Amino acid sequence: MAVANSTRWRLRRVLPVVFVLVSAGCGANVAGRPVAEVTTVGARHVEAELSTLLPDPTRFPAGYPAVVLSPEAAAQAAGDLTGVGQGATVLPGECAPDHPRTGSDLTAAAVGTDDAARATLTVELTRTEQPLTALRDRVAACAAVRVRRAGAETTVRTELDAPPVANLDDTVALRRTVLPQVHGTGLTQSMMVFVGQFADVRITVAYMTFAETPPDGVALRELFDTAARKVRQS
Repeated sequence: MAVANSTRWRLRRVLPVVFVLVSAGCGANVAGRPVAEVTTVGARHVEAELSTLLPDPTRFPAGYPAVVLSPEAAAQAAGDLTGVGQGATVLPGECAPDHPRTGSDLTAAAVGTDDAARATLTVELTRTEQPLTALRDRVAACAAVRVRRAGAETTVRTELDAPPVANLDDTVALRRTVLPQVHGTGLTQSMMVFVGQFADVRITVAYMTFAETPPDGVALRELFDTAARKVRQS
């Protein structure tokens, strides 16, 4: 995987997957006694359009000048966060992530870039019908997958980490590495990802770098808190 120039890398290579629960509750009677209806969190709907819920670029952590992506670019950038670009083949097939949907109220993203550190911070908002447990289960079952695209092959390794504490319905933390078949300095892509869910909106915030340095956990946590607060207060 070649390293792109600064502008192209900013908008294509390092952009912040996201899914959410939508299911109705049900009522039941047991031994003649009524049981209260239980409504899952996914039955709630955030009315505001996703594009309006993104943190303003001025609210990104210092050192990460940010831009808001178009809906089309946001959908394409989602592949960078999963390590599976559009048109790629995943082995085993059942480990392939869901394809993001295009539209300002389906997928919205903004990305901030630290050129000196060769790193980005991405925030992605997505509407979904899946609970966050589906992502957690997929990661547990698909710790390592092979990805083939345009004649190149990479190995994507993902592991669960301690989830961030947030006033959301659910949260997950991931560490992900994208290893190219042809190894070389500056070609391995490393990510630390916080994912949260609130009603039918999934919030993904990712720190991504090609440098062999620890993730900027302070900036990641700051942006995740900012994004979660804006969605929660919508």
